[in-house]
Amino acid sequence: MRAIRTLLIVVVVLGGLFVAADRAAVYFAENKAADKIRSSQNLSGTPDVSIKGFPFLTQLADSKLDEVDVSLNGGVTAGTGDGHAVRVSSFDAQLHGVEIDSSFSSAVADRASGTAHLDYADLGRALGPGVSMSYAGDGKVKAGMLGFTTTSTLSVAHGDAIRMDASRMPLLSGKVDMERKITGLPRGIKLDKVTATEKGVDITLGGTDVRLAGH
Repeated sequence: MRAIRTLLIVVVVLGGLFVAADRAAVYFAENKAADKIRSSQNLSGTPDVSIKGFPFLTQLADSKLDEVDVSLNGGVTAGTGDGHAVRVSSFDAQLHGVEIDSSFSSAVADRASGTAHLDYADLGRALGPGVSMSYAGDGKVKAGMLGFTTTSTLSVAHGDAIRMDASRMPLLSGKVDMERKITGLPRGIKLDKVTATEKGVDITLGGTDVRLAGH
């Protein structure tokens, strides 16, 4: 009985040490990954990274993580491809099947889904000087400039741009229907859907072979 009791104690202690080591490794990896994502994507802020699944060390040994959640709140600036910049208020993504190397210098997800949020004030600044944006109700937006206003729906164009029909606003109608390309997102991420709400614009994202870090 004493031998069995001693063996059980040893198993419990070793198990506790393994769990502690596993959690410490996760903490280190999450911070390392956050820094790599920030630098490789040229983000203005550092994202929060959460590596799911247990144990982590066995996933690390296989060089593939089951799920990695990435979120960024408080604002991040991404390019619009035409010299403008749009501030993304928040960004959340769920990444599945993430292949990594030992230094986290390379990370590619089999598939990803997520959302991004834009405030109307930030979107207006991205569309052009003096442009104001607000919610018009019924899933539509209202844009105004120098006393002219138009109500329109937003849509996704080419998988990487937000588009608004400005044909009824003479001062703005020559600007490619107010289409603005969003760059700065991880390679492989596409814009699936854009929805206007009272608090701003919500974008649904998705993609495969999404590259978070590396070349």
